Amino acid sequence: MNGYYQHILLLVSIPIYGIIIPIEILLSHFYGWKFYSWRQTAINFYLNLLNAGIDILLRGVALAVLIFFSQYALANTLSPVFYWLFLFLMEDLFFWLEHFVDHRVRLFWAVHVTHHSSPEFNLSTGFRSSVLMPFYRYLYFVPIVLLGFRPMDILFMYAITQTYGILVHTQSIKRLPRWFELIFVAPAHHRVHHASNVPYLDKNMGMVLIVWDRVFGTFQEELEEEVPVFGLTKPLEHPNHPVKIVTHEWQAIVKDLKKGIGWRNKLGYLFRPPGWSHDGSSPTTKQLQRAWNADKKARNTEANDGTSTL
Repeated sequence: MNGYYQHILLLVSIPIYGIIIPIEILLSHFYGWKFYSWRQTAINFYLNLLNAGIDILLRGVALAVLIFFSQYALANTLSPVFYWLFLFLMEDLFFWLEHFVDHRVRLFWAVHVTHHSSPEFNLSTGFRSSVLMPFYRYLYFVPIVLLGFRPMDILFMYAITQTYGILVHTQSIKRLPRWFELIFVAPAHHRVHHASNVPYLDKNMGMVLIVWDRVFGTFQEELEEEVPVFGLTKPLEHPNHPVKIVTHEWQAIVKDLKKGIGWRNKLGYLFRPPGWSHDGSSPTTKQLQRAWNADKKARNTEANDGTSTL
């Protein structure tokens, strides 16, 4: 990335590292919010460093692939304003798609699950990176290149939107103005996304714009009666292990593939949603949510029946 882009990224990111996160840590300590623990915060930055190291190693590969496809790109004659605006929209849309796939396909969930593994939710959680994502993330940029956008501009825009994505990892801000939350991802939306509560699973996939979730049916409001519980539906056996925190789902996949089952079921353990099993012994998110909705409907019916008899 050229020096001009690097200077902009530094101007945007340094306040987050040097000012905003320390302020939230101090406020959390002063008011007794207990948003942070030293161990989880250290793990967040450790995973971020791992991700950054792999990203640096593969950046040349990613750029080479994008440059290769750029020779087949459509001519882009947009004015500078519309060029950057359309690039932002395409980048955010394809991030939503990547994020959706990461949650709905177990092979990719095995990469992304690391980001969701923290039982805490604070600004440093934004640095709990999906360590292995640089191996395939750039492939989602290929359609954007084919639309005539320059590879370096794509990588720059992704870095900018990622910076915004860090800022919504907070419990310090409860709600933002209604008009803002109709369009943009807000902390309340992202708290839902990181929660393990059944109605919140696989919701609010957007990075900057929440409109994609509203359009594609993955939006969920934060409910007053459903306080988010952060982390995974099944807590990790070794939550602080420096290797297993990255590889635990891969180990579970290998264990499932060793079962005496046909190749169709083996593919199911790779490409079906997390929780899928060949014998139905474990539920997927959709199955959990259907059961939760049925139970909620039954409770409401009982409550209404009780009211009507008074």
